[in-house]
Amino acid sequence: MERWDRVGRCAGYGAALSLAPYLLIKVLWVVGSLLGVVPIGEGYSQAGWVLLNTVTIGMAAIGIALALALVRPWGMRLPGRLVAFCAWTGSGFLVSILPYAVLSTLLDAARGSSSDDGGDSNAMPGWMGALLQFSFMGMGLGLALALPAYLRRRWPQAFTGRGRGSAGAGAPWAAVVAVVVGLVWLYWAVGGTLGIAHPEERHTNGELLTGLGALWALAGAAAIWTLTRARPARRPHWLLLALGWLGSGSLFAWSSWKLPLTLLVALTHPGDVTPPENPAVAAVLHLAAIAAGAGMLRTLLRSRPRIPAA
Repeated sequence: MERWDRVGRCAGYGAALSLAPYLLIKVLWVVGSLLGVVPIGEGYSQAGWVLLNTVTIGMAAIGIALALALVRPWGMRLPGRLVAFCAWTGSGFLVSILPYAVLSTLLDAARGSSSDDGGDSNAMPGWMGALLQFSFMGMGLGLALALPAYLRRRWPQAFTGRGRGSAGAGAPWAAVVAVVVGLVWLYWAVGGTLGIAHPEERHTNGELLTGLGALWALAGAAAIWTLTRARPARRPHWLLLALGWLGSGSLFAWSSWKLPLTLLVALTHPGDVTPPENPAVAAVLHLAAIAAGAGMLRTLLRSRPRIPAA
């Protein structure tokens, strides 16, 4: 336990440090664009560019504060619900995306270029893109190690025993909705065209990202289903919590981010942005994913482990 706690503390500091370059680059983009010395991203007005990057600056600052809260003594004194929500959203964004970062890098290397990413690679220098990627992966890895250590220090009873549901509880509605959303995304990821308005806009990395989101949704739903069964589960409670935590967090965080972008594109019709999905279908799925993620978190917070009799 002491060794794991030390690893978690080092990981928390590492997560905060790794996200610092991202925060600095975003600040430079905002200040430079306002002064006219840094070019505005393609397809954006100055106001839209500043607004988008200001939002990400705030998200990065919250991420750094969260990483420090997981390792500093004052983090144990913060309201539990606030820390849990920020950690849940942050891990849903970054920890769940780690497999995509690895697989997309391998795919790009196998292709010999990143030309399949829609052309965004020319929007910034290569070293800057690598630094941003490092920030995301460093923060994700740091959270993956620091968060369990923090949660175990603060709520140790949740990490013992095996999963146990409430008698007669049946599958919660959130898990059912997550399964539906996950199956639709998986259908799109393997090439399905129903609900796709512009199939020519598809690319490999986008389908990989969609497929990964589908797998997290299905894994999280399976964990929630198991936790709510009347019979005790054979799997350790902490494992079910981890899968449910990441699956629900991925659904909530990414769809909360994508829904406003989907609506913005649908309303403004920018000439250089054409998502492959039908906007109405995508918006309904994102709304369902947000509701499912929040409902799954509610089930997780009510879950209690089954402690074997002595």
